[in-house]
This record gives sequence, structure tokens and C-alpha cells, in this order.
Amino acid sequence: MAAPRPPPLGALGGVVGGSGGAAPAAGAPAGVSMRMFHGESFLGEMEVFPMKRDGEGGLPFPTNEIRVSHFSPASERCPPLAILQTIAPFSVRCKLQTKLTPPNPGLQRLYLTCFNEFKSAVVVVGDEELHLVAMPTKSGKVPCFWCCSARSGLYAASVGMLNLRCLAIVFDLDETLIVANTMKSFEDRIEMLSRRMDVEDDPIRIAGMSAEIKRYIEDKELLKEFIDMDTVTDNGKIVGTQKEEVQPMSGGQERVFRPVIRLPDRNAILTRINPENRDTSVFVKLRPAWEELRSYLTAKGRKRFEVYVCTMAERDYALEMWRLLDPEGNLISPQQLSERVNCVKSGSKKSLQNVFRDRRCHPKMAMVIDDRLNVWDDKDQHRVHVVPAYIPYYAPQAEMANAVPVLCVARNVACNVRGGFFREFDENLLRKVFELYYENGLLDLPYAPDVGDYLVCEDTSFVPGNKDQAPIPEGMRGTEVEKRLNGQSYRWEQREGQQMPSSIRSPDDEGMPIRGTGGVRNIQPNGGSLAITPSVYVTVLQEIGRLCDSKVEFRSTVSSVRSMLFSVEVLFNNEKIGIGVGKTRDEAQVQAAEKALQNLESEYISSTSCVHQALLCTLKSYL
Repeated sequence: MAAPRPPPLGALGGVVGGSGGAAPAAGAPAGVSMRMFHGESFLGEMEVFPMKRDGEGGLPFPTNEIRVSHFSPASERCPPLAILQTIAPFSVRCKLQTKLTPPNPGLQRLYLTCFNEFKSAVVVVGDEELHLVAMPTKSGKVPCFWCCSARSGLYAASVGMLNLRCLAIVFDLDETLIVANTMKSFEDRIEMLSRRMDVEDDPIRIAGMSAEIKRYIEDKELLKEFIDMDTVTDNGKIVGTQKEEVQPMSGGQERVFRPVIRLPDRNAILTRINPENRDTSVFVKLRPAWEELRSYLTAKGRKRFEVYVCTMAERDYALEMWRLLDPEGNLISPQQLSERVNCVKSGSKKSLQNVFRDRRCHPKMAMVIDDRLNVWDDKDQHRVHVVPAYIPYYAPQAEMANAVPVLCVARNVACNVRGGFFREFDENLLRKVFELYYENGLLDLPYAPDVGDYLVCEDTSFVPGNKDQAPIPEGMRGTEVEKRLNGQSYRWEQREGQQMPSSIRSPDDEGMPIRGTGGVRNIQPNGGSLAITPSVYVTVLQEIGRLCDSKVEFRSTVSSVRSMLFSVEVLFNNEKIGIGVGKTRDEAQVQAAEKALQNLESEYISSTSCVHQALLCTLKSYL
């Protein structure tokens, strides 16, 4: 619970005359006198003190006057300084206090409005906003402010998210949530596999490639029937198309209806990007457990995350793929699509700064779900949860090989990130901000949480970058999408310098290494025994909490400043059941989860049948 807030100027209405201001600290730089306005209304003379003793950086007011243009949005629970410290850490540029006592009545009203309604007074300077934050003083006699800078528009967007305890989540599409193919891409992949089979001697590899070709051909025949007849025959039943309306992104656009066939038993959808051109028909496989992840993001009608998409695919294709994933527009409304779906040129780096180019969110309040880490800017990589690439043709059983599906792991990670972020925000940042006075300094500001601090990979053996890629890309990516849909020839074997990596395959993917953070088993290609990675403890613990409808929390701190060891506590329904210490948060979390499971087994089984059953059921799937 946050500490009580220091009182505002209790005697402000009857301040005794005289200077009475908050005295600057010894050795502080001298103040500069400036006139302050609210719009065109003169509020009085203010004394402005730079935060740094040497005055480095100067004062932020270019015309040597302070002109407030508007108030920031009111906050329900977050004081402005807490919001600013989150989106623009340590951005306090200067301090201001009135030179006149009693203060001008207009300045008095502005101060009390800001203090009591959790608002800031905003001065616009070019592309920057200077937020005047009303601060309590130890003398309690004059209006005093801290002046913090932030990018224009970022504060207003962040207020709502922080009040609602909401973060942002950014999804990749291809091989993260979906795999899509056209007739041309199906044909090329079948041809490539057939050529490799012709020169292969190993019967196990031949059997694996033959099974993969069979899966490609089956879906290719469904797509061909959809192109020719607008129907498909699924298990002897003829299924016709449904006309699905594409909601216009702006009022001036014409209504568009696409022919779509949804095959939920196959986790597949057939659609046509351009309804007038049958050659733009696409067969789309949706990753299992997408519905579970989607439901979590909007559970009980409340958004836990603001959703964005960042992909290297062509824009029309990306918009349609997202529409198939979110047909009701519950995650991204049609009016938001144009700004929320970010298409990056193939070969360029993805970055959260570009995703939030409209300044709707700060990157430190966002996490990413992607199957590749190296496509992201270096400064964002610690905020990326890397999932194994979705490869339903090469490894149709891979998604079910683990007790917890890949996207359910992603859901658990997102839940843990959100819980950790706002626990730090509430218990540390808010509490310490409420204790600050005008007389405090820059170094007294508390640490602001970052999503990357709480993003712990579920598999500690995972090597970033998915080095063990399937030999043939299963769906379209980047520039390939545009070329396929435009009917251009695009053969992988014709690409200059492109080498096909070799890989061991076996029938029905038996013995195939399962990649990425969702996998918790190491399955050896040489037929060796299964080995359980340490992070299985984290996944099992989270799954037990889900099955028992119990809250599992990981609390992370630096346990020793000198040694920089991290300490993680595990709470099960608010009761501490395990603690771990390590050189990294990942190491400490795994150790804490292992000890928590041991304690659950020894202490809770006798009294909690739910934990007993969930523990046995979940552990059995791994052991």
C-alpha cells in the first residue's frame, strides 16, 4: 500500500507575508527569475533553479518565460511524478518556486489543482512537453514545482495505461502465430522436398520427408478446391464459404467482403486477400492455444494489454492475417488497425520505437512475442519473449509435445511480467514518490520498472535466434508474401548463395529437437534419452497455479549490492513457498521455483487435493 501523501500547502490561503520560500540547499546553483503565465494570464514571478549544481544543460524555457498551455489528464491513482519517472526516468530539468508571498491567487489555484487532482501543468516547447509537477515542501508555505521533460503525447497515453494496470504486447505473425501458404508456395516446398528425397539414402530421413510432403499435399488440395469451387471437402463433408466483412479503417473506405472457410478442427482458415483475384487465396494454419492467449488478454472485458503487431509481411496480407486472429476486433479495434499494425521492410530491424511512433506507449512498458530475437533492435531484445517457430508440416506434434502449449507458456510469461511490473510500480515507485518533497534531489528518485526486468525465458537451455531451423521455411515471410500474392516466381533454390541446411528427420518428427522457450525437454537427434531442463520447474509451477485457480507470483530483488546477486521469492496465494538466489534473475527464478515445488510436495499434498492432483498430473507429463 502506498505511503500517505504529504499535505499540500495547508496554510496557503493565509500565508504570512515575507519571503518564506523553500530555501535552496547549500551550494545549490543560484535561481533565475522568470515570469509565469497560464495561457495569457500572468501568474507571477517564479524563481527557477537548475537541478545540477554546475547548471549543466541550462534551463528548458527558451524565451525565459514559463507559459502553461494546458493541464495533463487527471490520474485516478498515480501522481504525475510517478508517471514521469516511468516514461522519462530522471528527466527533472529544474525546480520552480514563487518569489512572492502570499502567492498570486491564479498561481495558488493552479498549484492546488495539480496537487489535489494528480495533474501536471504542461509547457509545450517544440516536440517536447515540460510537466510542472506540484510538490509538497517541508516549509509548506509557497507553491513549488519540479519541471520534468517528456516526448509530446507520451504522458497522456501513459496515464490511462498505468491507471488501468495495462501494458503493451507486440506480436509477430508468420511462424509465431500463423503459417500461411499459397498454391505457389505449396508447390515449391513439395518440389524441394521431392528433390532432396531423390538424393537421400537414409530411409529414416526419406520417411520423414515423405510424411511432410503428404501433409503439404493434403492442405494444397484443400486450397485448390477453395480456389476452384469456393468449397472444401473436410472428412467427407462439403464446407462452403462465408462472406466475412472487413471493417474499414476509415469512414471513406468501401465495404469489403472476403470469402472465408474456417476449419476449427484443423486449426485452419482459407481466405482470399483480394476477393476479386482467386490467385490471392491463402491457406492459413493458426497456432494451437491462440484462443487461450487471446482470452487472457481481454478477460472479463478488461484489457490487460494494449495489442500491437510488428511483422515483415506485406501490409494487406498482415491486416487480413490479424483479422483472422481477431475477427471481432476485441484486441485491436478497426479504427486502431492502421496505427497498431506495423509492417517493417524485409531486412530492416524491428524496433519498439517504430512500433510506438505515435507515442502511445513507452518501450519499457511493452513486451514482444516473436519466434526470432535477432530481427529486433539490440536495445529491445531484453523485452522479447522468444517462442519456438511454428512448424506444423515439419513437426505437427511439436505443439503438443509439452504439457503446456507454447502460447499458454507465452500467456504465463505475460501474466508474470504484468504482475512483476505493477508490483514494483505500486510497492516501490509509488511509495517512494509519495515520500518526496520539493527539497529532495534527483538521486532520491526511485527506480522505475522495465518489462525486461520481469521477462524470464521458460527454457534456460534455449539459444536465441532459433539456430536449429527446419530445413524448409514452412510459410511465407517478408518479401515472399508480396511476390507470391502478385504471382511472381520465387524459388528458394534459385536464390543466389542460398544453401539448404541439412537436418536429421524421422517419421512424425520422432527425435526432432523442439526449439525455443516453449520446449522444456531436450530430445536428442541421435535417439538419446530425454533430459529435463531446469526451467521445467517454472513452467510446472505456473501450470499448477492455473489448474488450481491460484495466484503464483515471482518477486525479484537485488539481494546484495556488492555481489549483485539476485533474489527471487515465490508466492502461492500470497504465501511464500520458495526463495532462490543467483547471479541472474533467470537463475534465481529457476532455483526458487524448484524449491517451491519441493515445498508444495512435502507440505501441501496432505491438505490440498487440488495442488496434489495438479502436481502429479503436470509432473507426470514431464517425467
